[in-house]
Amino acid sequence: MELTLKQRLDKLLEAYSHCYDVSRSEQSGESPFPATATYYLRDDNYLITKQHILSTVEQYEYVYFFLCDHLDVPTLQKQIELSKQLGLARIKPCKTHMCSYVTLVILADTIDPEAARLVKRTRYRKNYLLTLHGWMEYHLAAMECSSNRFLSNPAGKEARKNLERNFAPREKKKKGEK
Repeated sequence: MELTLKQRLDKLLEAYSHCYDVSRSEQSGESPFPATATYYLRDDNYLITKQHILSTVEQYEYVYFFLCDHLDVPTLQKQIELSKQLGLARIKPCKTHMCSYVTLVILADTIDPEAARLVKRTRYRKNYLLTLHGWMEYHLAAMECSSNRFLSNPAGKEARKNLERNFAPREKKKKGEK
């Protein structure tokens, strides 16, 4: 039985919910994303006691999920710009900020060949105060559900691997194999 896009999204959000704060939103005119996920990590290094902090670094990731029946270039460009704009607005660079990732995960029944090329070619990175206040990187991953094809830009390999772990067909092992 083939899963629908909503069922795939539910399964993906379940996987993300272990480390991310997942929030679902009703699709409206202002946000076409049915769900978002936020990750936050703060690492403090102490000298003997917690009152003597040596260094602090913070890492963020903002993930936006998008569903569509057919992904074409104009739709993809619009979603890339919207997710990038929303993610950049949430980044607050400061001396403790190490890095932030803005990620767009797309589940589509079919993907145009031109849109697939755009997914692979999309790159965006921004440095804050010569990286003294950290940096930002844009990740993009997509899945064509009809053919179980997974795509990503170079920075979005981890998001693509997460899609593959959840939706790639598993090979059955023969008897005697480990």
